[in-house]
Amino acid sequence: MSPLSKVLALAARPAPPTSKPRRWAAVGLGTFLAFAGTSHLTFARQEFQAQVPEWVPLGEDAVVLLSGVAEISLGAALILLPKRRVPVGLAAAAFFIAIFPGNISQYVTHTDAFGLESDGARLARLFFQPPLVLWALWSTGAWKALRDGRKD
Repeated sequence: MSPLSKVLALAARPAPPTSKPRRWAAVGLGTFLAFAGTSHLTFARQEFQAQVPEWVPLGEDAVVLLSGVAEISLGAALILLPKRRVPVGLAAAAFFIAIFPGNISQYVTHTDAFGLESDGARLARLFFQPPLVLWALWSTGAWKALRDGRKD
């Protein structure tokens, strides 16, 4: 079975019971994502546009709007769909990985946004993305499901 097939098989299964700390961590991540997505669509729209790399084939505003909708959807799913938390966790982790090039671009192009007005601040921000990926995988049980799925 290919790795993608294993991930899809995991996504089809209902999530097993989880601990309260993991559930609260998933709700916290969902809240964070819903807020970030809302900010994409409203008060921080221009700040997010500054992060869209020039090589992205869509317009900056379209990317910001689409990523905002994705964040709100992921956030709502993390909060409202606990039985589907494993595939949602996988999707959230994939989303954080997919948007990482925007953070790298902001550093490489020396673009000021979100108060990140120095290369040191922009570089430091890059180190926050891996914890977000891990938060999504741990809080939803996706990490464990992937690990246990290898035994199938």
